[in-house]
Amino acid sequence: MRALVTGAAGFIGAHVVDALADAGADVIAFDRSFPNDQPVSTTQIVGDVLDPDALARAMADCDAVFHMAAVYSYRRADATLMQSVNVEGTRAVLEAAARGRRRRVIHTSSCATCGPVAGRAATEQDLPTAGDLAIPYKRTKLEGERLVLAAARAGIDAVVVNPTVPVGPGDLRPTPTGKMVADVASGRAGGYLRNSSLNIVAVEDIAAGHLRAYDHGSAGERYLLGGENLTIRDVFAQISTAVGRPAPQIGVPWALAYAAALLAGAALRPISREPRMLLLDEVRSGRLPHLFDDSKARIDLGYSSRPAAEALAAAARDAVANANS
Repeated sequence: MRALVTGAAGFIGAHVVDALADAGADVIAFDRSFPNDQPVSTTQIVGDVLDPDALARAMADCDAVFHMAAVYSYRRADATLMQSVNVEGTRAVLEAAARGRRRRVIHTSSCATCGPVAGRAATEQDLPTAGDLAIPYKRTKLEGERLVLAAARAGIDAVVVNPTVPVGPGDLRPTPTGKMVADVASGRAGGYLRNSSLNIVAVEDIAAGHLRAYDHGSAGERYLLGGENLTIRDVFAQISTAVGRPAPQIGVPWALAYAAALLAGAALRPISREPRMLLLDEVRSGRLPHLFDDSKARIDLGYSSRPAAEALAAAARDAVANANS
């Protein structure tokens, strides 16, 4: 297999590149930039998914396209960039993939396009709430995913995967999830959002799930790639235990956190809107427990995941090591 990986220098993207290389694939790693110290085991191409010529050249001899280039942010200042990359970048990749030889496209979406839903674990049959779609990241990821599913209905061999909350080594930029892990591991997190939950999965298992989707997924389908549903309190406790720190003990009700976000925004508005919107969208995202059921991928793809405690411990130790380097 000759595979193009967009967003290859990102957190999930770098792990997918490694998984493909380990499986013997000829990998073309495509990203806007690469870290200077990143090991070079593949062909690296510096390019932008919004550049159709660069995409066409990179994709020319490829049998597979793993499209992971995306902006993952809760900053409202990034909303325009998210629309460009998450939506228009996906459109450009699909248009390039439709030219020439037939290729399979594995599109990395998000669990945010499947939920959460009230009262139970969400599946691929679900959608986010209207309130969640006020968050630019979630809205643009759903728009991009819908482009892929429409392309599949039109004949493109495209499969969607929906990772839940990946954690592990290599989240260097970091993603919002990586920042959460680093804040807890360093002792900067004073409390947690009461009654909130996340589905935690090792990033290495997400990468392996991408390959299984390529081998076994059905075109036009989406597959949640998850791990374990844990309360935020348990997530923070497992991170803290891994690095020998006391776990945060203050559980904050969502309504109180949301009110505090609104009040903080009002106080900060004369200076800058950004701190308010950053905090507000993060709190809004946690209104419902993020519980997910990935049975479909386990049955149809043969997908599996390691214990969440193992993934959280690896992520915590890596965050501490990076902070001390």
